Amino acid sequence: MSWTLTVTDLNEYVRRSLAGDPMLRDVLLKGEISNFKRHVSGHLYFSLKDDQSRIQCVMFRQDALSLSFSPADGSRVTLRGSVSLYTAAGSYQFYAREMTQDGLGALYVKLEQLKKRLAQEGLFDEGKKRPLPLLPRMVGVVTSRTGAVIHDIAQVARRRNPSVQLVLRPALVQGEGAAADVAAGIQELSQVPGVDVIIIGRGGGSLEDLWAFNEEAVVRAVAACPVPVISAVGHETDFTLADFAADVRAATPSVAAELAVQDRATLENAVEGLLSRLYRSAHETVLLKTGQIAALEKRMALAHPGARLKGQRALVAEYLLRLNQKMREILEEKRALLRVRESALTALGPKGALRRGYVIALSEDGTPVTSAARAPEAMRLLFEDGTVTVRTISKEEGDPFGGKDEEL
Repeated sequence: MSWTLTVTDLNEYVRRSLAGDPMLRDVLLKGEISNFKRHVSGHLYFSLKDDQSRIQCVMFRQDALSLSFSPADGSRVTLRGSVSLYTAAGSYQFYAREMTQDGLGALYVKLEQLKKRLAQEGLFDEGKKRPLPLLPRMVGVVTSRTGAVIHDIAQVARRRNPSVQLVLRPALVQGEGAAADVAAGIQELSQVPGVDVIIIGRGGGSLEDLWAFNEEAVVRAVAACPVPVISAVGHETDFTLADFAADVRAATPSVAAELAVQDRATLENAVEGLLSRLYRSAHETVLLKTGQIAALEKRMALAHPGARLKGQRALVAEYLLRLNQKMREILEEKRALLRVRESALTALGPKGALRRGYVIALSEDGTPVTSAARAPEAMRLLFEDGTVTVRTISKEEGDPFGGKDEEL
């Protein structure tokens, strides 16, 4: 006998069948986490896998709050929960109530070992990181031809600076052969004339999805690339070894385009601002130098031999004027002194004596007679108004004033 069921009826029947099986109500399930996502609601969505199979798992927020560690891709865990069917999608999945850490997954261990070895070789050294070119002419991109990455990069680049040329080297970004293809793409683009920077990237995914960018071939190609490399692999929370080897790590492909291509309008505004500052500085410098030149010209004019000679001449003229004035003063003083002394000499001389009533006795040969004892027989007496010739009748020696001082 056949039954005609709706899809909902069938899914609900399977759900009740699974829920009614006591073997599936409380199950311990071991495996490795992959494609881990934490929803904004707090629910955890991930796959649990082993070497051959995987199952979709859910852990609701109220159960996830009790976790003592942060699950991630590559974590090996043991889950306790039940098996059921999500009827809206018809998907069979495991609902985890508890989760305990069971060591690291094999893929994660491999990643850490490779990371340690390459770090020891110096491939991740910060000192080797190169700055991105300010104004690239051409940006190379290694990514999938059909993914959203190239669309996002092209859209951002066109908006920021349409004159920058993008060169796409399509590459596998997931699965077998992806690592070799990405490494070859990096090497090929680095040889294209005019390529100034290379972006490698892909969208988000699980550890397995991003694994090509953890492969040694890709990491070495990034580290050996002669032009700067921007790694934009996965979402902001995703990290690959290519990120550590790249010169710059971008959270998303759009951010990588913003880092590689400077905004033209912003650069033009910056250039205009710099030009304005340059013109203002040049004007101020010209004014300053003009003032300095004028001051130097003044100093040079003052220091010119002609100017100095003119100054010295003026100084000499002033000194001569002062010297002549001083000489006139000295001459006047000397003339006044001479007149005083001349008056004194005149008063003390023979004429002065004659005017006061004295006479001068001279011998016949004109020699003054100064002593009564030596008076000659004939003498000439000088008066103020004339001379008289006399003869000596007698001589009387001795003080004519009788020893008394007489007023002359």
